[in-house]
Amino acid sequence: MTQQPGFQQYGEPTPGGPYGHQPGQPVPVDSEHRTAAALAHASSVIAMVISAGWLSFVGPLVMWLIYKDRSPFVRQAAAGSFNFNLGLWLMSIVGWIFIITVIGIPIGLILLAVSFLGQIIGHVIGTLRATKGETMNYPFQLKVLR
Repeated sequence: MTQQPGFQQYGEPTPGGPYGHQPGQPVPVDSEHRTAAALAHASSVIAMVISAGWLSFVGPLVMWLIYKDRSPFVRQAAAGSFNFNLGLWLMSIVGWIFIITVIGIPIGLILLAVSFLGQIIGHVIGTLRATKGETMNYPFQLKVLR
């Protein structure tokens, strides 16, 4: 994961950094930013339920646009959530293409199930970690936002 100039990379040890925290320990972040970071993760699941999965990337994108210059912690949470969503969203599109071709229905159903479960599980874990001031490093991301 690359670091933006002028911002501390959260969740990784920073020798001599401004916080002097130990690896694996939560970074001191005020409650407003923890709540915003948790909302960046949770907004994806909320949007997924409202739009049947098609607009799950909108919530994290809006949070990234609002907080990108105000809080590096929220920016990283929103960018990670967006990037993770984008990858799973594309997996869903590929799954639907397989389903439309009829022959690929089993593969398409597996891809849709993995995408759906990945979004739910990943964002719930991300939300819980953000409320504790910890970061979430999603396993499958297309790095578009940073």
